[in-house]
Amino acid sequence: MFSRPLLGTNKETTKLSWFEYVWFSCIQQGWYNCFMSFKNWADLMGGNLSGYAILKSDDPLECCLDYFWDSLEDDIYPKHFLEDLMQMSYDVKMGKGKLIPFDSKMFDELKDLVGELIDIDLDGKV
Repeated sequence: MFSRPLLGTNKETTKLSWFEYVWFSCIQQGWYNCFMSFKNWADLMGGNLSGYAILKSDDPLECCLDYFWDSLEDDIYPKHFLEDLMQMSYDVKMGKGKLIPFDSKMFDELKDLVGELIDIDLDGKV
């Protein structure tokens, strides 16, 4: 619910034809954006706000409003950006790109930075 798929980038290749870009990225992503906008609007009107608050301190109405306004934004990216993203993904898959692991030391540094704002558990629970 809180992350959207980036359509048009699920290929093993690093280049998109113009047909793939227009159909998979522009048209399908545009209709997906319309669906998310109506879904968020329906949740606002129907009072279905329980799934929108991530943290205990979050206000569900405010989070739902934020997701509604965000759903109105255009998530269609330029063709060259998608191809660069696909190239980076391919480079990581083939071992050309360097990955930086996010280990417990980084969690400790993050916890020192944010202090009391958020409670980070190494099991993935916030």
